[in-house]
Amino acid sequence: MKINLKVWRQKDSKDKGHFETYPVEANEHMSFLEMMDVLNEDLLAQKKEPVAFEHDCREGICGACSLVIDGRPHGPQTGTTTCQLHMRHFKSGDTIIVEPWRANAFPVIKDLVVDRSSFDRVIQAGGYISVNTGQAQDGNAIPIEKGLASRSMDAAECIGCGACVAACPNGSAMLFTSAKVSHLGLLPQGKVEHVNRVRGMVAQMDKEGFGNCSNIEACEAECPKEISVVNIARMNRAYIGASIVEE
Repeated sequence: MKINLKVWRQKDSKDKGHFETYPVEANEHMSFLEMMDVLNEDLLAQKKEPVAFEHDCREGICGACSLVIDGRPHGPQTGTTTCQLHMRHFKSGDTIIVEPWRANAFPVIKDLVVDRSSFDRVIQAGGYISVNTGQAQDGNAIPIEKGLASRSMDAAECIGCGACVAACPNGSAMLFTSAKVSHLGLLPQGKVEHVNRVRGMVAQMDKEGFGNCSNIEACEAECPKEISVVNIARMNRAYIGASIVEE
């Protein structure tokens, strides 16, 4: 199948950036990233600069494959990362527009690669628990109600890719942050530091320049792990509660 790729090219964070169009011969069984590999092989054969893009596991786990494809983070398939998107979902002759994440808090480094270290700093502000080291506890030592554990594990599926930010017209990171707050805060092990965690992570999120949630829910629609916006409501309640707790 013949595809025309309209790809965002940007030398560095100071460059204005522009689109360039490339023809690519792809196989319908290729993943989108494999098709990008073919493009780069063609560019290298022509002694041209390859397109910079992120990838790691290529198994839908790491969240590195951050591409906006035809205006949608990770492409047209719901619940799918870019590395799991296959070319059979496109037609021969299609023109596909490929861009980086668009958000002030995710500055472009080069081409399709953005700096997502802001997420790391949000995690560092409270996305952890303090426990005594030593031999692991028995799995049944702390009984946890099944529904509670399931809600925590649903939130823990967040891979920190940033699709929620890219999808949100406000550039909000509240789905990501709330997933991390819910993951730990719902479990007994995480409740000890819950107040400080929600305060710290929300404060850091605001400091990084992410926007506020206005309940558009594009984040949930584009999240490859389908994290629910219920987590945002849970975090907001926790934040209000933490704000009135005495120091």
